[in-house]
Amino acid sequence: MIADISHAARVRALIAAELRDYDPARAARVVGWGAPMSAEWHRVTLAEFRAAMIAPVEVEVTFSGGVSMMCWAVTRSDGDYRVVWVPSAETFSLVTESKFGPVDIGVHGDAIGVFGSV
Repeated sequence: MIADISHAARVRALIAAELRDYDPARAARVVGWGAPMSAEWHRVTLAEFRAAMIAPVEVEVTFSGGVSMMCWAVTRSDGDYRVVWVPSAETFSLVTESKFGPVDIGVHGDAIGVFGSV
């Protein structure tokens, strides 16, 4: 990690790189029981991810065991889920919305993949 740039700038750079390198026609993403997803599924997921993206904003997320950490939300909530960057783990996470705030549900990885898992 480059220590001299802010977390928000780092998150923006990571997402920009994912968007630049994501090719729906060549994507090898597999879901469920190992079924490969079609290029059309990848195109739709990418478009939906772009539409849900927000400028990174700090949010407090609750993790297993009741541990709370400051993370960076990168998509708006759809009422149920949103994607956040977890700086301490250097990964993106899917969180669910609760009356207590965002809660990690154990889905981690690249931003588009985490988003596409819903």
